[in-house]
Amino acid sequence: MDIEALRLFVAAAERLNISAAGRSLGLAPAIASARLAKLEKELGAELLHRTTRKVSLSQEGADLLPYAREIIAQSEAARAALGLNAEKPSGTLRFAAPSSFAQLHIIPQLPAFHAEYPDITLDLRLSDTRFDLIEGSFDLALRSAPLQDSSLRGRKLADDVRVLCASPEYLAGHGTPQTPEDLAGHHFLSWRNANRRELMAGPARVTLDPRQMVCRTILDDGTSQRIATLAGGGISINSLWSVAHELRAGRLVRILPDWRLADDSVLWLIYPRSNVLTPKVRCFMDFLLQALKSDLWQQ
Repeated sequence: MDIEALRLFVAAAERLNISAAGRSLGLAPAIASARLAKLEKELGAELLHRTTRKVSLSQEGADLLPYAREIIAQSEAARAALGLNAEKPSGTLRFAAPSSFAQLHIIPQLPAFHAEYPDITLDLRLSDTRFDLIEGSFDLALRSAPLQDSSLRGRKLADDVRVLCASPEYLAGHGTPQTPEDLAGHHFLSWRNANRRELMAGPARVTLDPRQMVCRTILDDGTSQRIATLAGGGISINSLWSVAHELRAGRLVRILPDWRLADDSVLWLIYPRSNVLTPKVRCFMDFLLQALKSDLWQQ
């Protein structure tokens, strides 16, 4: 199978414009159309639906797309291993991350990354809703969880410590809990999946039951959780990376500072096990590990 034809197909599928895809690869529109037609004839399937007004991806094209991306990635990795790619890494890298983390810690780093790697285009999918890496054809993703999926590989970025905090204004009006038992009756900003959780301080463990607290606000977004806490909405559970700046500035106060949520959540940079680390993925992963190695949120 012609690697360059697959590269053209991927570009056309991403742009939904065959002429633009061809130009990005230095091909005239007629040559790009002919090369795609030849690939479709070879595969015995129409990959792109064409009309006079638009181009759309067929079901067969959608099925082929993740495999085409992987074939191209494998080819680039093989050339890199043999030292055949002397130029800097290039291409489009699809990266998924929670929007709350990305807004605070990744987006501010992008100018520095693009200055170092001007030939890489970052296609970012930022949402606190988790994407499927394989079905979504992502090259890399950031996740906060124990790495359990055997189809994935990953590198640890940092521990994801969860803490209790509230605004000084809220505490002035409702008092500051001194023990876990004092949390009962306080206003609580809850996550949608807030079940009983354990708090730990050394070997000591106690159960935190949101039902024993006054819960009038349920949120499913980390940024909204932080903003609601800053506004005095109550006590909330937040990742330390989300509230570290506010804690240092005194805009938030850590409740029960000797206690934290008892879980094994870790920030992972993960990628499909079937994928090799292409130059563009490796350089972005290494960049993030270097840029985010600061312990500013790992108190």
